[in-house]
Amino acid sequence: MRVLSVDLGTSNTVAVLSAHGRPPRVIEVDGSATMPSAVFAGEDGNLLVGRDAERRARLDPSRFEPNPKRRVDEGTLLLGDTVVPVTDALAAVLARVGEETQRQLGGAKPDEIRLTHPAQWGATRRNVLMAAARLAGLGSNLVLVPEPVAAAAHFASIPGQSLVPGKALAVYDLGAGTFDIAVVGATQNGFNVLAEDGLPDLGGLDVDQALLEHVGREVSHRDPGRWQRLLRPETTADRRAQRSLREDVKAAKEALSRHPQTEVPMPEPFDDVLVTRAELEALVRPNLLRSVELLAATIRSAGMTPDRLLGIYLVGGSSRMPLVATLIAEQLRVVPTSLDQPETAVALGAHHVPYEGISMRTQNVPSALSQDQPTATMAPVRPAYRPPTPASPSTGFPQPFPAPPLPSNFPSAQPPPKKPNRKILIGVAAAVVVVLAVVGLVIFLPSNGLPSAQDCASVGERDDKGFTACLRQLAGGVPDNNSCKPGVETSGLDANAGLTATCTLRDDYRVSYLQANSNEEADKQALGAIGSLGGDIVQADWKGNGLSGRYQAAVGGGTGKLVFLVAGRPILGVLSKGGLRDSDTPNEIADFWERNVQPGS
Repeated sequence: MRVLSVDLGTSNTVAVLSAHGRPPRVIEVDGSATMPSAVFAGEDGNLLVGRDAERRARLDPSRFEPNPKRRVDEGTLLLGDTVVPVTDALAAVLARVGEETQRQLGGAKPDEIRLTHPAQWGATRRNVLMAAARLAGLGSNLVLVPEPVAAAAHFASIPGQSLVPGKALAVYDLGAGTFDIAVVGATQNGFNVLAEDGLPDLGGLDVDQALLEHVGREVSHRDPGRWQRLLRPETTADRRAQRSLREDVKAAKEALSRHPQTEVPMPEPFDDVLVTRAELEALVRPNLLRSVELLAATIRSAGMTPDRLLGIYLVGGSSRMPLVATLIAEQLRVVPTSLDQPETAVALGAHHVPYEGISMRTQNVPSALSQDQPTATMAPVRPAYRPPTPASPSTGFPQPFPAPPLPSNFPSAQPPPKKPNRKILIGVAAAVVVVLAVVGLVIFLPSNGLPSAQDCASVGERDDKGFTACLRQLAGGVPDNNSCKPGVETSGLDANAGLTATCTLRDDYRVSYLQANSNEEADKQALGAIGSLGGDIVQADWKGNGLSGRYQAAVGGGTGKLVFLVAGRPILGVLSKGGLRDSDTPNEIADFWERNVQPGS
């Protein structure tokens, strides 16, 4: 059986092939184990990828995108005067890998393609990846594997290492675009992600930017106007100079992982700049400390301590920086494990994930494209997708999905103390947010002048603050006691999904209300509003002002949100607050909501 694994990374793509009973091997594209994930839009409409794209970028950088994966949420790319769908850009990269693989197989195609993806990617992003794979002609037998699962499988394949059932491993993945951390446990059937988190603003590209700014501080005084043109190019010549400078800065960063100092070649009229490893480490130490602190917090959220882990495995090209291993050893008293080529670990590891265990974490393409379902098992953090259980006879709400059983000797997470009538689930994801959906329940109210469920089935007129009668019932006294206006702010709701209004509350809280066009749209908006946050999640039922429903609260990335839905009606609200500290919890968000926002409070 011919199996191809592809790790489409932010900066580089790695492919690994196993065929004819031979061990997995890295597919070299254009003579290298890593192929740049870059794309270039030619004036004839054709897309060039990899090193061909990088070469053409020297002629016209405006038509070049070095990191299309980082723009997966944008839908389209403007390359020169050409609009390119992100799926087409990613498909071009995957197609180049497929072509080279097919050439090395003598014209045959792989029987199975395994595509890796970040564990934090939601269903929308995963569907973009799968759609790109189909556009690339990779076939229909496509399987998704979460990157930390693949990394753990690769760790277990290293001679002298083992990851037996009941043991867990932390995967520290510092790539070009993002930082991701996951605690992965071994079960009898494969691997489960026990806890995961990440920093979207930390990656190799951010290190490059920090070094570029350092170089600028050294030379910009010579000709401030010229330096500004490098940072904000307006002409083709300026864009070429910026592209060349960024390549030289990246090369200097990589050289400092091997040497104590190096020089960055500078364009005229600037002199070349000598940079040292100590200078680079001083620039990135605060952010790398953030990553190590998040690593420690994620290990704690899995109910473990660093000394109970089988190890901490470094993957991703940027993990080569010596400071990464140094800080982990200093802060956690654990010496991490790394390889000479950490970029290839995920693609190689995807081959070692047991096939019988894949169904616990992934789906085949047809079902994932036809249904908006999660593909990654985060058990016990994120349960695998299963059809919703029947609604509870007492509440009418769907029951949470059951997590697959773990071995009896598996370390269990210790949840934080519970508040009365609230349930705390470890980890928030699309799979969990589905429990917000309220199905099959219609509320019949007495004749008290309040809108009925039937009245709220269609969007009516709204007042000058953006509220319909149905939204007024949900908002209660909030619009009367706070500053409110039409529209949504910092809530994650889509302003085009229906009628919306936002109120500014005390303590930097905001609450946005939405009357959607259907119950299904309301559920979708709830999923989008809270599904990207990580960490613990608090959920509970609520009643007030003639309504009832369920809310969920979560904190992640410095933001806290609480989404509250109404049973049987397409209306919901999102309470949000930014600038939160690490010590803030979902319970505190829920306390504020119950005191100040809950209908009838």
